Order: sequence, then structure tokens, then C-alpha cells
Amino acid sequence: MASAQGKGGVEENPKQEQKQQDKPKEQTNGEKEKDTTKGPAAACPRHSRHPLENVWTLWYLENDRSKHWKDMLTEVAKIDSVETFWSLYYTIRPPSELKVGCDYSMFKLGIKPMWEDEANSKGGRWLISVNKNSKAELDRLWLEILLMMTARIFENSEEICGAVINIRSKNNKISVWTANGSNEAAILEIGQKLKLFLRLQSNNLQYQLHSDAMCKSNSSVKSIYTV
Repeated sequence: MASAQGKGGVEENPKQEQKQQDKPKEQTNGEKEKDTTKGPAAACPRHSRHPLENVWTLWYLENDRSKHWKDMLTEVAKIDSVETFWSLYYTIRPPSELKVGCDYSMFKLGIKPMWEDEANSKGGRWLISVNKNSKAELDRLWLEILLMMTARIFENSEEICGAVINIRSKNNKISVWTANGSNEAAILEIGQKLKLFLRLQSNNLQYQLHSDAMCKSNSSVKSIYTV
């Protein structure tokens, strides 16, 4: 219909043809104006990233008596955003499914999960013992500790180096490592928050110095703080 009227009115009504010619131009301009709104501000939310305050490295240690301890340690991935954290967490096996003798460690970028590392050598660790049969509890504690570290809920978050979970034949262990074993105020603040947020029983959280652990002659290491 519109085409027929346009052809029939070319000479009889030039003003009408002019309006018809102008109309599609106005629509085109309108479409262009709509297109200009499709910029970064209108990007799909699923593509946005939420960076963490610190970049972290996940390490995995698989027990192999034929290798030196350091050679059993493998860097798994770097974690720099909330999305990277959850993607990795749901990809790897939970701690409760690891074999005896294996460890997971998550430390700030540049720090290795070993006493000898310069960032760790003068520090210590808050240690939690978890019953071998408490698999759900083991996974819960590990996840909540990682979330507490990455969310920086501690007033002394700069003292946090990382965390380690050890799967052992008797009791499993989870530890949070700090940088300065002489910073009593920071150590106790971190310990109290761990106890509160993890809903731990009294005396199940003990702080040990790495220097004492390195010099130990047996399996027991004295604790300098208990909460």
C-alpha cells in the first residue's frame, strides 16, 4: 500500500512524497541513537569481575616418598577475583576427598607454603585439629577460612600469609599462617575472630611459632597462645 501511494503521488503531491522520504531517515537516526546506548555501561552483568584485595595462589601437595618435600608441591592456579575463586573451588576435589598425606595451601601471591619462605620464617600459625570422621566439618572449616582471608575480615589482614590443610591418618589439621610471631595483638585478634566465625570449641585453636616447629625433636610443638 505505501509503495503504491508513493508512486501515484510523485507529481500530484510532492509534499507527501517528501514526508515519505523523510520518514525512514528519522527512523534510521532513531535507531542510531538507540545503538549509542549500547556501551560499557550497558554491558551484560555476567561479564563483570569482582577483583580481590590480594592475589592468591592455590598449591597442592601429593605425598610421594620417592621425592623431596619441595618437589611434591605443585602450583595449581592464581586467584585474583571472586569469580576465579568459585570457579576453581567447584572444579577441584574438596579436602575430604584427598588421599592421606596430601595438602592444599592457599597463600598470598609470592609466598610459598613453607616455613623457610622469608614471609613466613618469623611467624607462626593458628592450628585447628579436626576429627578424621568429620568430613563435612573439615570442608566447612576450610571454605570458611578461605572466605575470611580473601574478604579481609580481620583488622590485621596484612599479617595473614595463607592457610594450609593437612590430610593425615589420625587427625586432619587446618592452619592459618601469620607473618610476625611477636605481634601479640594481631595474633590474638586473628585467633579470636577465627574462633568466633568458625564456631570452634574452647582450646581447639592453638598458636605455634614456625621456629619451634622447625626445631622440634618430636611430633609435639608447644603452643604460645590458646583460645
